[in-house]
Amino acid sequence: MPALTDELLARLADAPAVLVRVERTEGSVPREAGAWMAVFGDAVIGTIGGGHLEFDAIAQARGHLRHAARPGSDPPVWRARQALGPSLGQCCGGVVHLAFEPLAPLVAGPADGAAPSGPAADLVRRLSPPLHPVALFGGGHVGHALVQALAPLPFAITWVDSRDGVFPPEVPASVRCEPSDPVQGAVPGLAPGSRVLIMSFSHAEDLDIVAACLQRLRQQDDLPFIGLIGSRTKWATFRHRLEARGYTPDELARITCPIGLPGLAGKEPAVIAASVAAQLLLQRSAA
Repeated sequence: MPALTDELLARLADAPAVLVRVERTEGSVPREAGAWMAVFGDAVIGTIGGGHLEFDAIAQARGHLRHAARPGSDPPVWRARQALGPSLGQCCGGVVHLAFEPLAPLVAGPADGAAPSGPAADLVRRLSPPLHPVALFGGGHVGHALVQALAPLPFAITWVDSRDGVFPPEVPASVRCEPSDPVQGAVPGLAPGSRVLIMSFSHAEDLDIVAACLQRLRQQDDLPFIGLIGSRTKWATFRHRLEARGYTPDELARITCPIGLPGLAGKEPAVIAASVAAQLLLQRSAA
């Protein structure tokens, strides 16, 4: 999503557009309320679901762009109800309510690396979905792959490692790098509601991070998901050591190990990252 809004702001520096948003839906539809696209004379950013629904909305938006200067042109914001049936050549069966909002060119886009301000910042806030916090412990191959997999999804990532030189020089806008030594020292400062992913370079570090998360659950109970990379054998060893530290079976049941969706073959970092990203999305939906 940050990449889409960045592209939108860059194009709005030179040309007007029409913002098309899904305001509400009924029944089976291709996109949820809040989905959007920005229609320019020569480009489209984002999507409201594709098919004839999107084709017709683009045609409406470009019609406004062509005739906006004429007397009696469309009002500043107009709405349309689209039934996804035979008249649109679609058989979803639901109804989509769209809002069309003309966007005037911005005087200038944000400077490279600078946060948008003024009307640009207001637009970004309106179009950006709420981001759910994720704490990723470990800057290894799977950690790098997970950052790339989660970056376009509605997550704000705190990436933690105890080693120097682990983080790349540039990371997606939704990622904040946090060196921490000891690594488990970052756990008390995590945002409430963080989903925690543990995959450090060391089993000893992993164990300390899990213990710190369990301690936080005792105190605040505000970490809805704690996932540990590894095998069932690894978790059996960790369970025994954590029991020796006084943690109960109910507390240990809050740890998910192995992580990722069951049944997906492949141990390549990208495969693991895709599986874990899907698991987080399912966990978020269930919550």
